Amino acid sequence: MAPVAQPKVRSRKDGSAIPLDDTDRKLLNLMQGSFDLVPRPYAHVAQLAEIDEADLMQRVQRLLDGRIIREITPIFDTRALGYSSMLVAAKVDSENPHRAAKIINSHPGVSHNYLRTHEFNLWFTIATPPDSQLGLEGTLVLLQRLTGAESIRQLPTLTLFKINMNLEMQGGTEDLAASVDAAPPRELERQPYDDTDIAVIQALQGPMEVTDRPYDAAAAETGMSTDDLLTHLAGMVDRKLLRRVAAILYHRRAGFSANGMGVWKVPEAEIMETGRHMASFRGISHCYQRPTYQDWPYSVFTMAHGRSKEECDAILDGIAETHGLHGDDRAVLYSSTEFKKIRLHYFTDEYARWEAENS
Repeated sequence: MAPVAQPKVRSRKDGSAIPLDDTDRKLLNLMQGSFDLVPRPYAHVAQLAEIDEADLMQRVQRLLDGRIIREITPIFDTRALGYSSMLVAAKVDSENPHRAAKIINSHPGVSHNYLRTHEFNLWFTIATPPDSQLGLEGTLVLLQRLTGAESIRQLPTLTLFKINMNLEMQGGTEDLAASVDAAPPRELERQPYDDTDIAVIQALQGPMEVTDRPYDAAAAETGMSTDDLLTHLAGMVDRKLLRRVAAILYHRRAGFSANGMGVWKVPEAEIMETGRHMASFRGISHCYQRPTYQDWPYSVFTMAHGRSKEECDAILDGIAETHGLHGDDRAVLYSSTEFKKIRLHYFTDEYARWEAENS
C-alpha cells in the first residue's frame, strides 16, 4: 500500500502568526459577516466593534499586511452563475504529489487543492465556465492524463447544506462545537443574469482596497453611481448570485492550524435532516451531500476548522455523538499540505487560454 500523507501539526504562540488583541479578534469576526452593502461599510463595522472608523481601517490594513486577512472580496455563487463545479479526489503518485498538484493548480478554475491523509491523496475543487469547450468532464479526463493519476473520483454536490468559511476568532472549543440555527439547503441551479451583472462582477471581483468608500471604484468602472451599484448588488443577493462581501482569512495564520474533512455514512432517508443539523455546528464551514461509491460509502461531508487537531476532533465528535455515527459510519481526512487556495474569478479569458494551451 502506498504511504499516506500525515497531518502536519503546527503550534503558534498566542495562536496566530502575528499578535492579536481582543479588538482584532472582534473585528475579524465582524469583517467575515457584517461588511454590509452600504457606501461606508467600515464605518458600520467600526460602530459594531465600538471603535473609531480610522482605527478599524488601520487595523484591517495591518491584518492584510500581516497575512491574517487574505483579502476582502465579494463571494459570488459559482453554480448560480452557470459554472459547473465539483470536489474531486485523485489518487496520484504518493512519492511526488507536488508534480500532480502543480499541473492541477494551473487550471484557473481550481480554487482549493490539498494533500490529505488517504489513499485518494489529492483533493481539489474545480469549476469550468458555461462556454467551456472541454466542459467539466473533459477537463477532468485531460487532468488525469496530464497528471498520470491512477484514479479520479468525482464528488459533485448533490445537496448544499452550508458553505460559510467564517472562523470563530473570539470563542473557544465549546463555541465551535455548539449548534446554531440551521439554514435550509441552498439551491444549486443556474440563475438568470445579464450583461450588467457580468460587468458588475468583472469590476468588483478580486481584492478590495481598504478605503472609506470601497465600492466607489467599481461603481465608476461600470458607469453607475455608488448607490445604484449597491442597489444592484442587493438584488444580486436576492437572486442568489452574490452571497456576501467579506474578509477571507488565512486560516492557518489566524490560528486555525487544523482542518478535518469529516465524512459520514448516513442512511438515504435521513440525509436531508442529518445534513441540515450537521451544518448548524459553528465549527463546520462546509456541509454537502455527495454521491457514494462501492468503496466510498460516505454520503455527507463536513469540513471542520480548529486551532488544533484536538479541536477539530471535538467538533466532529460532537456530531458523531449527536447522530450516533461511530466506527465504520465515519472517517476524518486531515490536510497535510495546502497546495492552492484562491477565490475564483469569473468571466475572464483565462479558462479558454488554459484549454487552448493544454488540449
